[in-house]
Amino acid sequence: MLISNAWAQASSASDPTGGLMGMLPILLMFVVLYFLMIRPQMKRSKEHKTMVEALAKGDEVITQGGMAGRIVKVGDAYLQVEIAPNVEIAVQKQAVSTLLPKGTLKTL
Repeated sequence: MLISNAWAQASSASDPTGGLMGMLPILLMFVVLYFLMIRPQMKRSKEHKTMVEALAKGDEVITQGGMAGRIVKVGDAYLQVEIAPNVEIAVQKQAVSTLLPKGTLKTL
């Protein structure tokens, strides 16, 4: 009287693609993320690494802090950079952001 009959629902047809269509947007997002963010960052990192390995005495550089100077001495992990006449600072090799063309710094 107060309880209604419970009818079993018919089973729906299963997905013929096996749920692949549901995963497709997520997979596409990862592919786009790789090509737009990860791959260019890896390329920039590789270019910076080769630039740092190629630093030599006499090169003119700009550090990440904005200091511009000429390399006086190259060590394993550090550089001696002359930023003014008779003023040298020690800088980590990884802190060099830009290698300038020769003759850019004329005041040193």
